[in-house]
Amino acid sequence: MSNHPAFRKVHNGISSREEMFQLFNRHRETPGIEPLSGIPYECEWFEVSASTYQFMLDLLPPLFQRTGMFGLSEYKAGYVTSVFFEIRIRGRKRWFHGFCDLSDKHSPDAMRAAIIAHETGAVDSMTREEKLEAIWNATHSDFTGVAGATNPHAWPPEHHGKRTILFNAGAQGTVLKLLEDLSNDEIDELLSAARSRRSPLRGGDDADRS
Repeated sequence: MSNHPAFRKVHNGISSREEMFQLFNRHRETPGIEPLSGIPYECEWFEVSASTYQFMLDLLPPLFQRTGMFGLSEYKAGYVTSVFFEIRIRGRKRWFHGFCDLSDKHSPDAMRAAIIAHETGAVDSMTREEKLEAIWNATHSDFTGVAGATNPHAWPPEHHGKRTILFNAGAQGTVLKLLEDLSNDEIDELLSAARSRRSPLRGGDDADRS
Protein backbone atom coordinates (compact mmCIF):
# COMPACT_ATOMS: atom_id res chain seq x y z
CA MET A 1 0.00 0.00 0.00
CA SER A 2 1.30 3.45 -0.89
CA ASN A 3 2.36 5.81 1.81
CA HIS A 4 0.25 8.94 1.26
CA PRO A 5 -0.56 11.98 3.41
CA ALA A 6 -3.71 12.15 5.49
CA PHE A 7 -6.93 13.15 3.79
CA ARG A 8 -7.65 16.83 4.44
CA LYS A 9 -10.76 18.96 4.03
CA VAL A 10 -9.54 22.37 2.83
CA HIS A 11 -12.70 24.44 2.42
CA ASN A 12 -15.54 25.38 4.74
CA GLY A 13 -18.98 24.77 3.21
CA ILE A 14 -19.93 24.30 -0.44
CA SER A 15 -17.43 25.94 -2.76
CA SER A 16 -18.64 28.12 -5.61
CA ARG A 17 -17.26 27.39 -9.08
CA GLU A 18 -14.88 30.36 -8.71
CA GLU A 19 -13.69 29.12 -5.31
CA MET A 20 -13.18 25.64 -6.75
CA PHE A 21 -10.82 26.93 -9.43
CA GLN A 22 -8.97 28.95 -6.79
CA LEU A 23 -8.57 25.80 -4.70
CA PHE A 24 -7.21 24.00 -7.75
CA ASN A 25 -4.24 26.39 -7.61
CA ARG A 26 -4.06 27.18 -3.91
CA HIS A 27 -0.49 25.90 -3.53
CA ARG A 28 0.85 27.97 -6.41
CA GLU A 29 2.49 30.47 -4.05
CA THR A 30 2.81 28.35 -0.92
CA PRO A 31 6.41 28.72 0.31
CA GLY A 32 8.79 25.80 0.39
CA ILE A 33 6.94 23.40 -1.94
CA GLU A 34 6.86 22.54 -5.62
CA PRO A 35 3.21 22.71 -6.70
CA LEU A 36 3.94 21.27 -10.15
CA SER A 37 4.75 17.95 -8.51
CA GLY A 38 1.09 17.53 -7.58
CA ILE A 39 2.15 16.22 -4.18
CA PRO A 40 0.94 19.24 -2.15
CA TYR A 41 -2.60 18.64 -3.44
CA GLU A 42 -2.75 14.89 -2.92
CA CYS A 43 -5.54 13.82 -0.53
CA GLU A 44 -7.10 17.32 -0.27
CA TRP A 45 -10.87 17.52 -0.72
CA PHE A 46 -13.81 19.90 -0.49
CA GLU A 47 -17.53 20.04 -1.23
CA VAL A 48 -18.99 21.31 -4.52
CA SER A 49 -22.51 21.87 -5.86
CA ALA A 50 -24.48 19.55 -8.12
CA SER A 51 -24.19 22.03 -10.98
CA THR A 52 -20.39 22.18 -10.58
CA TYR A 53 -20.20 18.38 -10.56
CA GLN A 54 -22.17 18.21 -13.82
CA PHE A 55 -20.19 21.09 -15.36
CA MET A 56 -16.90 19.28 -14.74
CA LEU A 57 -18.30 15.98 -16.03
CA ASP A 58 -19.28 17.69 -19.29
CA LEU A 59 -16.06 19.73 -19.58
CA LEU A 60 -13.72 16.95 -20.74
CA PRO A 61 -14.11 13.25 -21.49
CA PRO A 62 -13.51 11.62 -18.07
CA LEU A 63 -10.43 9.53 -17.47
CA PHE A 64 -12.70 6.99 -15.80
CA GLN A 65 -16.32 6.96 -14.69
CA ARG A 66 -18.39 4.70 -12.54
CA THR A 67 -21.47 5.06 -10.35
CA GLY A 68 -21.09 8.18 -8.20
CA MET A 69 -17.53 8.94 -9.27
CA PHE A 70 -15.45 10.18 -12.20
CA GLY A 71 -11.87 11.36 -12.72
CA LEU A 72 -10.62 14.18 -14.93
CA SER A 73 -8.49 13.17 -17.88
CA GLU A 74 -6.30 16.25 -17.32
CA TYR A 75 -3.81 15.46 -14.55
CA LYS A 76 -2.79 18.09 -12.03
CA ALA A 77 0.76 16.77 -12.14
CA GLY A 78 2.36 13.36 -12.10
CA TYR A 79 -0.38 10.84 -11.30
CA VAL A 80 -2.44 13.30 -9.23
CA THR A 81 -5.78 14.25 -10.75
CA SER A 82 -9.22 15.55 -9.78
CA VAL A 83 -11.85 13.01 -8.83
CA PHE A 84 -15.46 14.07 -8.31
CA PHE A 85 -17.86 12.18 -6.07
CA GLU A 86 -21.63 11.98 -5.69
CA ILE A 87 -22.38 10.61 -2.21
CA ARG A 88 -25.77 10.07 -0.61
CA ILE A 89 -25.74 11.25 3.03
CA ARG A 90 -28.87 10.69 5.08
CA GLY A 91 -30.98 10.32 1.99
CA ARG A 92 -29.66 13.49 0.35
CA LYS A 93 -27.10 13.60 -2.43
CA ARG A 94 -23.99 15.74 -1.96
CA TRP A 95 -21.03 16.32 -4.26
CA PHE A 96 -17.32 16.51 -3.54
CA HIS A 97 -13.96 16.99 -5.24
CA GLY A 98 -10.74 15.33 -4.17
CA PHE A 99 -7.17 15.12 -5.50
CA CYS A 100 -6.17 11.47 -5.84
CA ASP A 101 -2.84 9.90 -6.75
CA LEU A 102 -3.88 7.30 -9.32
CA SER A 103 -0.58 5.46 -9.02
CA ASP A 104 -2.51 3.84 -6.17
CA LYS A 105 -5.59 2.32 -7.81
CA HIS A 106 -7.38 2.30 -4.45
CA SER A 107 -6.95 6.06 -3.96
CA PRO A 108 -10.42 7.15 -5.21
CA ASP A 109 -12.20 4.60 -3.02
CA ALA A 110 -10.04 5.58 -0.05
CA MET A 111 -10.90 9.25 -0.68
CA ARG A 112 -14.62 8.46 -0.84
CA ALA A 113 -14.42 6.51 2.40
CA ALA A 114 -12.52 9.36 4.08
CA ILE A 115 -15.15 11.90 3.00
CA ILE A 116 -17.96 9.72 4.34
CA ALA A 117 -16.12 9.15 7.61
CA HIS A 118 -15.52 12.89 8.02
CA GLU A 119 -19.03 14.03 7.12
CA THR A 120 -20.72 11.43 9.33
CA GLY A 121 -18.60 12.22 12.38
CA ALA A 122 -19.21 14.79 15.11
CA VAL A 123 -20.34 18.27 14.06
CA ASP A 124 -16.90 19.62 14.93
CA SER A 125 -15.04 16.78 13.24
CA MET A 126 -12.41 18.86 11.47
CA THR A 127 -8.86 18.36 12.68
CA ARG A 128 -6.76 21.36 13.73
CA GLU A 129 -4.87 21.18 10.43
CA GLU A 130 -8.12 21.16 8.45
CA LYS A 131 -9.44 24.13 10.40
CA LEU A 132 -6.25 26.11 9.72
CA GLU A 133 -6.50 25.29 6.01
CA ALA A 134 -10.17 26.34 5.92
CA ILE A 135 -9.33 29.64 7.67
CA TRP A 136 -6.42 30.28 5.30
CA ASN A 137 -8.59 29.65 2.23
CA ALA A 138 -11.44 31.83 3.58
CA THR A 139 -9.20 34.80 4.39
CA HIS A 140 -8.63 37.51 1.79
CA SER A 141 -5.07 37.69 0.48
CA ASP A 142 -4.77 41.23 1.89
CA PHE A 143 -4.73 39.64 5.37
CA THR A 144 -2.41 36.71 4.71
CA GLY A 145 1.29 36.61 4.04
CA VAL A 146 4.61 34.85 4.51
CA ALA A 147 6.87 35.59 7.47
CA GLY A 148 10.03 37.40 6.42
CA ALA A 149 8.97 37.90 2.81
CA THR A 150 8.83 41.71 2.94
CA ASN A 151 10.86 42.39 6.09
CA PRO A 152 13.26 39.61 7.09
CA HIS A 153 14.06 41.39 10.37
CA ALA A 154 10.44 41.34 11.56
CA TRP A 155 10.52 37.58 12.24
CA PRO A 156 13.11 35.20 13.71
CA PRO A 157 14.92 33.25 10.97
CA GLU A 158 13.31 29.97 12.05
CA HIS A 159 9.88 31.40 11.14
CA HIS A 160 10.83 32.67 7.68
CA GLY A 161 8.65 31.11 5.00
CA LYS A 162 5.79 30.26 7.35
CA ARG A 163 2.25 31.50 6.68
CA THR A 164 0.95 34.53 8.61
CA ILE A 165 -2.54 35.90 9.17
CA LEU A 166 -3.79 39.33 10.24
CA PHE A 167 -7.05 39.37 12.18
CA ASN A 168 -9.16 41.38 14.59
CA ALA A 169 -8.58 40.08 18.12
CA GLY A 170 -11.21 42.27 19.77
CA ALA A 171 -9.82 44.13 22.79
CA GLN A 172 -6.27 43.35 21.64
CA GLY A 173 -6.89 45.10 18.33
CA THR A 174 -5.46 43.86 15.05
CA VAL A 175 -3.01 41.00 15.53
CA LEU A 176 -0.50 39.44 13.14
CA LYS A 177 0.39 35.83 13.96
CA LEU A 178 1.78 32.73 12.37
CA LEU A 179 -1.13 30.65 11.13
CA GLU A 180 0.21 27.64 13.02
CA ASP A 181 0.31 29.62 16.28
CA LEU A 182 -3.41 30.44 16.40
CA SER A 183 -4.95 29.37 19.69
CA ASN A 184 -7.95 27.04 19.78
CA ASP A 185 -10.19 29.96 20.74
CA GLU A 186 -8.86 32.05 17.85
CA ILE A 187 -9.38 29.17 15.44
CA ASP A 188 -12.97 28.71 16.60
CA GLU A 189 -13.69 32.43 16.26
CA LEU A 190 -12.14 32.74 12.79
CA LEU A 191 -13.81 29.57 11.58
CA SER A 192 -17.15 30.78 12.91
CA ALA A 193 -16.69 34.02 10.98
CA ALA A 194 -15.90 32.03 7.83
CA ARG A 195 -19.03 29.95 8.33
CA SER A 196 -21.17 33.07 8.61
CA ARG A 197 -19.85 34.29 5.25
CA ARG A 198 -20.54 31.00 3.47
CA SER A 199 -22.87 28.04 3.63
CA PRO A 200 -22.79 26.40 7.06
CA LEU A 201 -20.25 23.68 7.64
CA ARG A 202 -22.17 20.45 7.55
CA GLY A 203 -21.35 17.33 9.46
CA GLY A 204 -22.88 14.86 11.84
CA ASP A 205 -25.25 13.28 9.31
CA ASP A 206 -25.72 9.56 8.93
CA ALA A 207 -24.60 8.36 5.49
CA ASP A 208 -26.13 5.88 3.12
CA ARG A 209 -23.17 4.05 1.70
CA SER A 210 -25.08 2.82 -1.32
